[in-house]
Amino acid sequence: MRNTVFRRLMADEFGEVRAETIARDHVLSSLGGRTVDEALEAGQEPKEVWQAICDAFDVPFERR
Repeated sequence: MRNTVFRRLMADEFGEVRAETIARDHVLSSLGGRTVDEALEAGQEPKEVWQAICDAFDVPFERR
């Protein structure tokens, strides 16, 4: 998954403003205690980050 696809999925799921806020501020233990932005900057794959977001926010299977 490309970063642009990941950002589109985030915006579609949470709305553009909330997606940006989650990516910047929400710390996930499944990402090593990092935010989405920190994990992506550290080189973690967007698909792995998306899975962590889906798990943390109970995104339904059909939208994963």
